[in-house]
Amino acid sequence: MLHPGAVCVYHSFVGTAVRALEGTGIPVAAVSTAFPHGLAPMPSKLAEIEASVAEGAREIDVVIERGMVLRGDWQGLYDQVRAFRKACGEAHIKTILGTGELATLTNVAKASLVCMLAGADFIKTSTGKEKVNANLATSLVMIRMIRAFAERTGIAIGYKPAGGISGAKDALTYMALMKEELGRAWLEPHLFRFGASSLLTDIERQLEHGLTGRYAADYRQPMV
Repeated sequence: MLHPGAVCVYHSFVGTAVRALEGTGIPVAAVSTAFPHGLAPMPSKLAEIEASVAEGAREIDVVIERGMVLRGDWQGLYDQVRAFRKACGEAHIKTILGTGELATLTNVAKASLVCMLAGADFIKTSTGKEKVNANLATSLVMIRMIRAFAERTGIAIGYKPAGGISGAKDALTYMALMKEELGRAWLEPHLFRFGASSLLTDIERQLEHGLTGRYAADYRQPMV
């Protein structure tokens, strides 16, 4: 049976999701820090993280301030993510880079490294709200930074491409990239996730095709 790596919701729905998923083993993740823009005052962002953790979220998806990357304020970015990490407590933290707004692949690489140094458990491409979301070029850069970080520290950091991945065949391409660059171990849920809100429908279609030889269509009536 297929299970999601986590169910991701806004803070307002954390408590409801935790209760609904009780006993399933599926964790609740909360998008936080003024998702998707990340531009709220720092105290309110930290309070939002702490509130989501208190409600039972076991993963927190934070949004970095892209302006810090564009200005080259790497110390500021490090300090911000460290503060987010502390506020998360025992919860895992995924840092969303917003790669489509970082201007260059060099910025993507540096932002990835800074977030990992600051304590991120995952680095994630996008909120899904940018004009340019996950793609193979930025994924390759981020994955190779993960590999370099692991080689130097022995710490395995997870990766999550998000936004714009809507087909099962596209998902297989990303999985092949992960396996080739990082190895089979990085295909497990604690190290690799998809932003699956657009992907789920096609996965269901492909599963039905595998079972019946036909794709689902809205005009087909269920068999009785």
